[in-house]
Amino acid sequence: MKYITGMMLALLISTASCGKNEKAPPAKTAPTNLTLHVVVNTDNSGAVAFTAAANNAVSYDYDFGNGINKTVANGITNYTYPGSGTYTVKVTAKSADGLTLSKSADVTVTIASGLVWSDDFNTDGAPDPAKWGYDIGTGDNGWGNAESQYYTDRSKNVSIANGILKITAMKENYSGSAYTSARILTRDKFAFTYGKVEVSAKLPAGGGTWPAIWMLGSNITTAGWPACGEIDIMEHKGNEPNKIYGTVHHPNHAGANADGGTVMVQNETTVFHKYTVDWSPALLRFYVDDQLFYTFPNSGNVPFNHDFFVILNFAMGGHFGGAIDPAFNSASLEIDYVRVYKN
Repeated sequence: MKYITGMMLALLISTASCGKNEKAPPAKTAPTNLTLHVVVNTDNSGAVAFTAAANNAVSYDYDFGNGINKTVANGITNYTYPGSGTYTVKVTAKSADGLTLSKSADVTVTIASGLVWSDDFNTDGAPDPAKWGYDIGTGDNGWGNAESQYYTDRSKNVSIANGILKITAMKENYSGSAYTSARILTRDKFAFTYGKVEVSAKLPAGGGTWPAIWMLGSNITTAGWPACGEIDIMEHKGNEPNKIYGTVHHPNHAGANADGGTVMVQNETTVFHKYTVDWSPALLRFYVDDQLFYTFPNSGNVPFNHDFFVILNFAMGGHFGGAIDPAFNSASLEIDYVRVYKN
């Protein structure tokens, strides 16, 4: 009995001793006293310098308020905004233990407007090959909408004379199609993110005509359509005289389900009108002759925050153009100029 009691006593003493030697896990360290200092460059370039500092921080995550993010170790970074606007910048300091502390600030930048690209079509002949390329063929190439034309690079379909670019659709049998026309584009030659595009144009008349001034996301080969985004600055149906369409296509809002608006314009086939989109991180605004007719809210959730290229074309029929007038023989989309400004 004494032996058993001694063993039990020793066990109790050992257990108590072990309990005293156990240590609680150390408390995790969080960042404290986070500050954010912002300096906007006064040259209206959109450049901004950011300096964040916090106790116990080992890295800083920046959200520049336009879908762009960056992580830096010392809290110091620079970013140049591509468009004017007010952005809510958020910086998150992170400690070695993974704890975080955040701070936000509104940053307003103004970028001076300036002409960054243009074509006034002042040289007779073919479009400038340094600025324009061609899509050749039919919609079977993957970019058609059941249209009836065959796109060529022939001078009878696309040419410049007396300061005017003419894209001409003609009724003729050509490579299995009943009509020919042209589609020119700045792909791989010029692309941009945010800005104002102005095009002075006189539109063709006739049932089934479908001229368009528009843009596609430069990442179309990797992202596909409509994930790349599409901005239709101007579309017109000869079957709906005087009605001008401004439209954006993006995932879940493409084709007949796209977002857009219309405006009625007189004499669109007999005089030149100015067709404009003003594209910023916040909005896409569509105008005819400086009259605003549609506004689309831009955000990081839609594909309108990367480079786009410009397209000019004249289609016949298709899902949008509709029935072609049997009496149609030829007509031209006439372009006086294309100008791109940075905001």
